Amino acid sequence: MKKKLLVAAVALAALTPALSTSAQATTAPAPETFRNPVGEDGGPFMTYHNGYYYLAMTTHANRITMRKATSIGRLYVAPPVTVFTIPEGQNRRLVWAPEFYRDPATGKWYLYYTAAASDDGDETHRLFVAESNDTDPMSGYTFKGRIGPDRWAIDPAIMFHNDQKYLAFSASVPGQHNALHLQRMTGFTKTTGEPVHIPAHGGETCPRVREAPSFLYRNGRTWMVYSVCHVKDPEYRLFMKSIAGNADPLAKDNWQQHPGPVFAGNPDAGVWGPGHNGFFRSPDGDDWIVYYANGTSASGVNLLSLRTTRVQRFSWKADGSPNFGAPRPIGATQDLPHPDPEGGSYWINDDGRSNGEGSVTYGGTWNSRPDCAPLCFWGDDKWSGTSGATATYGFTGRRIALLAFGGPGRGKFAVSVDGGPETVHDQYCAAGVGETLHYLSPQLTAGRHTLRVRVLRDKREESTGYGVAIDRAEVYP
Repeated sequence: MKKKLLVAAVALAALTPALSTSAQATTAPAPETFRNPVGEDGGPFMTYHNGYYYLAMTTHANRITMRKATSIGRLYVAPPVTVFTIPEGQNRRLVWAPEFYRDPATGKWYLYYTAAASDDGDETHRLFVAESNDTDPMSGYTFKGRIGPDRWAIDPAIMFHNDQKYLAFSASVPGQHNALHLQRMTGFTKTTGEPVHIPAHGGETCPRVREAPSFLYRNGRTWMVYSVCHVKDPEYRLFMKSIAGNADPLAKDNWQQHPGPVFAGNPDAGVWGPGHNGFFRSPDGDDWIVYYANGTSASGVNLLSLRTTRVQRFSWKADGSPNFGAPRPIGATQDLPHPDPEGGSYWINDDGRSNGEGSVTYGGTWNSRPDCAPLCFWGDDKWSGTSGATATYGFTGRRIALLAFGGPGRGKFAVSVDGGPETVHDQYCAAGVGETLHYLSPQLTAGRHTLRVRVLRDKREESTGYGVAIDRAEVYP
């Protein structure tokens, strides 16, 4: 029976966690739940194939990486693998939003991405495609060339509609810098004809941005979900159009506009700017949305380094349209799909509660902050700016991640595992952000471990304080 623990900071009264014990088992049982995030960047694309979940995200470098796991709950700690390095002489900077699709006729995969000529050359962004070397999505890719128009364009995706393929992307039209386009494809690496602009609504406050198209196919229609507003704004959100499955998608009047956003920020849950999404289906038939979001209401360029990739299930309405609901708190516990041979993770809260074999104890002076919902796990955390103050975790697992509020007044701390050498880390963020990753342990042997956090009362120059927070630890058995 699936566990139904909800750990949203906005619904503490409904929580019934199990307190940790002093069990000394060498191998912890595989949990049936997980919590977001599943990645530390944006522009995500995800699929399930032959027993594995595959995830690619924006990398900004001259290469594209993927990670895979048999469980959604283990993607966060799965090692990124470079599957494609962009050749010299090609656009290889500001590499954004990779997506990969399988040709059912050959089993090969095609990787689509956006890249610019230089780090300050956004207007040189073009669309490109590479072909897999084998039938494994991570077998490596060979560069095939540019695809789509030879002008500014971003966010390539493939729409499969009425036995045809279409390249979907965002490109400029007069009066609108980011506008949705479709172009017919003759294969997985070539297009034909001129791109067609598909006008799309985005609300009165977001007139210029329509980007990151993604597609669902259900109930005799093709559903196009896209992002609006600027990527740096907390108002970033998803809108939707749809078309009958037998209608011509290049005839713009065939598309039906759905009013209002279909997925938007949820400030009560500490979620702002959800967007640039994709879809996948788990082996038990559930539909999932993968997207990125921020844990801050701030706006500006700093958000690009603070966004995280998240997933959650969605359902369908009686009228046949998708029902995405609202973004869940980043720490909300979700049931894993079944079957799930690897299992997820368990949490340790700052007050010592855990839904697994975990605990935390404190030394020195620590302050409690019991009212920091929705930016803290379980609505509370502890913090200290006292030199030498310690927080010591006991856990059974192979890896542990420490997530806590980061902000402009945060300082540095040292971490040691099992009494080993210390490494120094920093909780500074340009804006206050809830449940930010500040430390991820290396792979450990299965069994019982301890991790000690020590406050250094040190900080980077731009920080306004020395505080170090303890909030959620995520343990991977």
